[in-house]
Amino acid sequence: MLGFLTARQAGVDDPLRLRRAESTRRVLSLKLNPDRDVDRIHGNGINTIDIEAVEGRYMLSGGADGVIVIYDLENYSRKLQYTCKAVCTVGRSSRYVHKFSVETVQWYPYDTGMFVSSSFDKTMKVWDTETLKPAEVFEFEGNVYSHHLSPIARKHSLIAVGTTDPKIQLCDLKSGSRIHVLQGHRAEILSVRWSPRYDHILATASADSKVKVWDVRRASGSLFTLDQHNGDKSKASSEAVNTAHNGRVNGLCFTGDGLYLLTTGTDDRMRLWNSATGENTLVNYGKVCNESRKRLQFTVSRGCSPEFVFVPCGSSVAVYALHTGELVTMLRGHYNNVDCCEFHPDYQELYTGGKDCNILAWVPAPRAPDVEEESKSANQAAADQSSVNPAFQDAWSSDED
Repeated sequence: MLGFLTARQAGVDDPLRLRRAESTRRVLSLKLNPDRDVDRIHGNGINTIDIEAVEGRYMLSGGADGVIVIYDLENYSRKLQYTCKAVCTVGRSSRYVHKFSVETVQWYPYDTGMFVSSSFDKTMKVWDTETLKPAEVFEFEGNVYSHHLSPIARKHSLIAVGTTDPKIQLCDLKSGSRIHVLQGHRAEILSVRWSPRYDHILATASADSKVKVWDVRRASGSLFTLDQHNGDKSKASSEAVNTAHNGRVNGLCFTGDGLYLLTTGTDDRMRLWNSATGENTLVNYGKVCNESRKRLQFTVSRGCSPEFVFVPCGSSVAVYALHTGELVTMLRGHYNNVDCCEFHPDYQELYTGGKDCNILAWVPAPRAPDVEEESKSANQAAADQSSVNPAFQDAWSSDED
């Protein structure tokens, strides 16, 4: 650490190098924090969580009981031990609450005054955070598995929606209507994800074992379909041609720079793809347990070197090195299956939600002081004592006084 600080001070290293090194160290030291709790509000499993990007302060959660909760993650108590309080709740007593399980919640990327939720009650609701009332309700013919707003879009306000219908729906926030349909899949859409690099690029994952990448400006169909065999027909059976997995594909996640796309499937595999070419990078992550019949919410770190992937795996969270596939560690703390996890890039923290109705906070362990720092502090204390002017020293008091 001192070497990085010296190099930055001398101008030898870019300041970003120090930041990445410290972020990486913090991620590698993640552990369950015994001093931080999150209010337990949900009476059933937690399916989805999202941390807003504006302040990095508020977190949304959606549960299998249909309840939506907003938490304040800041600690204003000035105490080491504290609880992240629930600021407000759309509970069972609210007339606007989802009737069935909430599958996805997401903050509006530019303002905490709005968020979007979707549910198995066949609706997607756009909420006013101030009043906790829906400003808009989109209704669909089947259960809604997933929705996503582009984190960078300035030219459009489209929400991509995946339902039991093989067609992907594009809903416009401005007009409040469904304006476009993307056709190509043959089974229900389990996950949808906009690229964080290009606001017109969308990835979709389906129960038909396929992942398609779309340019929503084009009306002619998808740009390409991901192929786990990279076009080598000798390795693929006739049924497995142009498939990303040998089972249902239920998880999608772009890396922070949008250059790579991660997918998970019920074949217990996770794959890393070049998002520009659709090429399978063939990184071997080993067996990644995945028994979920619905969308699996996993996440990737940001600002580290190398980057890490956090994947729910039973009652644990598996942490993998992104480009090597190495299993770095397993985070254990839940009493039942983990359904979702969200990385906080500002503090390198991880929040996980599971069927045990708990949200757990995983935070970096405090850095141990360097040997040089300890010796410096000891020398400083000794110097402070010896530097006292003799004229001000108490030489006449006795211990008996």
